[in-house]
Amino acid sequence: METLVVEQAPDPHPGPGEIRIRVAAASVNPVDWKVRSGAVREVLPVDLPAVPGRDAAGVVDEIGEGVRGVGVGDRVFGLGGVTGATAEFAVLSAWARTPDTWSDEEAAAAALGAVTAMGGLNALGPLKGRTVLIEGAAGGVGSAAVEIAVAQGATVIGTAGERNHEFLTSLGAVPTTYGAGLAERVATLAPDGVDVVLDTAASGSLADLVALVGDPARVSTVADHANAQRLGVHVANAENDPALLAEAAELGRLGHFTPRVEATYPLERIAEAHAHSERGHTRGKIVVRL
Repeated sequence: METLVVEQAPDPHPGPGEIRIRVAAASVNPVDWKVRSGAVREVLPVDLPAVPGRDAAGVVDEIGEGVRGVGVGDRVFGLGGVTGATAEFAVLSAWARTPDTWSDEEAAAAALGAVTAMGGLNALGPLKGRTVLIEGAAGGVGSAAVEIAVAQGATVIGTAGERNHEFLTSLGAVPTTYGAGLAERVATLAPDGVDVVLDTAASGSLADLVALVGDPARVSTVADHANAQRLGVHVANAENDPALLAEAAELGRLGHFTPRVEATYPLERIAEAHAHSERGHTRGKIVVRL
């Protein structure tokens, strides 16, 4: 964590199709500390030093060429590049208006988790009336996926440690523990079987999840890329997609999706925020307040 320091840097400015926000809060995602540590340099090469953070929320203060439908002073949340969000100013390439019901911290926790969850769920087809198993349902992506799937009319079974079972129930999921015996537990909870599975955990369980539904085409993962290719499972990557962000915002306005925040840290404690994320097993997202 000694590699994380707070210091002055030149202010960024938006290019065509981009906006700049004065950041109120930014989220900490696993990709942030993986980039910092060099763990993903082969797929996400980043020149260091760099400002961490991919998604943030705040108020628009500068607008790039060609941007329409948003004005200086509007509250927005969204996504920029792989780095750059955890700063006083950040440039976003995809954004949506922040629902009035969301705090700045909730808005900061929304973007990457929501678009990742939606990408994984959309790969599974229409969910209304279907039973969905979400592996790793209490984390930032998993908790978003639970609420989004429930809003689409699915019955959701979510795996998590026992300390998070009450949390999953509050989101609208039927909780169960992960690990050995999952197929038997799911059979008890869903006697007619599970229709589709979303893996958000990369816990090494992907082969078991495929066996549980009997068809790799009925499983998607947002986390276990290596095993997905071997097993023929669909991989969903997070996209800077304004349509998905707008959908998440609309679900927020309707009261169907509220980003969950486990902990908020001030900027000067960003090293602690990254350490918290690295420990894993979070309940929702970790946020840095600026």
